[in-house]
Amino acid sequence: MQIRESAEDYLETILILKNENGNVRSIDIAHHLGFSRPSVSIAMKNLRENGYINVSPDALITLTPKGREIAERVYERHQVLTDCLLRLGVNPNDAKADACRLEHDLSKDSFAKIKAYYLQVLAADSSAD
Repeated sequence: MQIRESAEDYLETILILKNENGNVRSIDIAHHLGFSRPSVSIAMKNLRENGYINVSPDALITLTPKGREIAERVYERHQVLTDCLLRLGVNPNDAKADACRLEHDLSKDSFAKIKAYYLQVLAADSSAD
């Protein structure tokens, strides 16, 4: 399942906004990402045509199972990588920006190893408390 980085960012944003607000509209995505409404509208059309999202008659955007799978994968990578970088002492702005770049480019194997190590660190931290 290979899609473009920008499409992954849109799907991740839809997931985040759905979790925060319950409903997602194109205007919410535009505000969150700082993009123009026409740009978001084109992206939503492409995502809908490719089966990643549904748009209801009242303009609410929802992820299809295929879109949700990608969004959750990207979001998990973002969360784990951001926290790992923060734990290493990277400043929060750089950690978030770097995690955004890394979340798209790491292989499955590399991310699995980073995640396993991260979970070991968390477990060690919680047992030390």
